[in-house]
Amino acid sequence: MADGSPAIAFVASTTSAAEDAMACLSARYPAVEADRADVIVALGGDGLMLQVLHRFMGTGKPIYGMNKGTVGFLMNDFREEDLLARVVEAERSVAHPLIMEVRDTEGRRHVARAINEVSMLRQTHQTAKLKVEVDGQVRLEELVADGILVATPAGSTAYNLSVNGPILPLNAPLLAMTPISAFRPRRWRGALLPDRAEIKLSVLEPDKRPVSAVADHTEFRRVCDVMIRMDYATDLVMLHDPGHSLDERILREQFG
Repeated sequence: MADGSPAIAFVASTTSAAEDAMACLSARYPAVEADRADVIVALGGDGLMLQVLHRFMGTGKPIYGMNKGTVGFLMNDFREEDLLARVVEAERSVAHPLIMEVRDTEGRRHVARAINEVSMLRQTHQTAKLKVEVDGQVRLEELVADGILVATPAGSTAYNLSVNGPILPLNAPLLAMTPISAFRPRRWRGALLPDRAEIKLSVLEPDKRPVSAVADHTEFRRVCDVMIRMDYATDLVMLHDPGHSLDERILREQFG
């Protein structure tokens, strides 16, 4: 902008609280269309933040979120005052998405990206039977479970944590592989993998025990196998107020 401050665009979830907040901020601060903005200001909860990160993936636009949702782990506190100064002074957190390549039972291939996790989930009352390979080597011949997920550090505090997976620092060169209600092997609790690993998850009985594959909110059903790897060519930039970076939030989460 002419005064040197960043050009901002507002994006809000469809809740009345988020829409009211956007109306207040739009009346107070000049805004532009999203394609002309330097920074996207997202008003909502963590679900909206994921949607906005997906929407602007590959553009390099940083996202500054303010919480008008339920949890708001990825968001800053909402405040009307000093928005432009907060955006300028914010700390950058850079994450990378996972690429999920799927082959389904019809032979079709699909590709999607996940910021939090890729998960494979049983579709019926029967448990899934899965084979786990890492960098071409079979690590589990048969996992009998409700499913399995592979989480990024940024996503390790989401679904991964709820199924007792480990919390990973944002800059840790790791992925968390976590089973969901594992039946066999009974004592297997998951694995920490190098973030350069290529992971293949195969469905052993895809017709009898159908399984879906999900990358964040993108789902494909009746899959045969899934390849997963980190996409280092894509940067996801989130802005947080000083002292409240995503690194700090993840560290705090480990202490309750």
